[in-house]
Amino acid sequence: MIANDIAKFIDHTLLKAEATPKQIEALCTEAAKHMFKAVCIAPIHVRQASEFLRGTSVLIATVAGFPLGANRTETKTIEATIAVRDGAHEVDMVASISAIKSKDWLRVEDDIAQVVKNIPTTLVKVILETALLDPSEIRDACKASENAGAHFVKTSTGFASNGATLDAVRLMRACVSQRMQVKASGGIRKLSEAIAYIEAGATRIGTSAGVSMVTETELNSNGY
Repeated sequence: MIANDIAKFIDHTLLKAEATPKQIEALCTEAAKHMFKAVCIAPIHVRQASEFLRGTSVLIATVAGFPLGANRTETKTIEATIAVRDGAHEVDMVASISAIKSKDWLRVEDDIAQVVKNIPTTLVKVILETALLDPSEIRDACKASENAGAHFVKTSTGFASNGATLDAVRLMRACVSQRMQVKASGGIRKLSEAIAYIEAGATRIGTSAGVSMVTETELNSNGY
């Protein structure tokens, strides 16, 4: 892969609680320079990023129900609606992990469907927090996400005990139709890891290490 190849997969991410406006500006500058697919930031920074990235190809992704997924559905819906109003193109919502573990699939599906319904022109990614789930729960959560009209299933928030795994991404890819996409996130730091996840079926990589990945591809393409 050359730099532009990997860059189009990357959601350049900064979701730390202590992130400052200056750091968000730096993130956006990097994203525009390297032509990443998107930045992924907390809702309070969406308006700033939208203004900064106006006129570029970089999309703005933000989160809802983050990081626990334990908010009421109404809260997630309001979060998502405000984020879109502020300039978000994509919303990464955390599914109700409690409902998944309880196998309350109607509740899982409704939680997602309400968000999708209220932002109909916006791409919705559903974070399953796969480190907390067994394979059968991942499988059924993927099906619920697709039934609810979401566009992606995503592995992790990055705040659980573990992040993405190749096994989880392969399973997620196998459980959804070609209409759905898969985002791998959580602990992906190296170019070789990103490539492995793409080969496993991921079409987005959520990472804070995008710049080093792109730099590595540029070095490799120059024969170093």
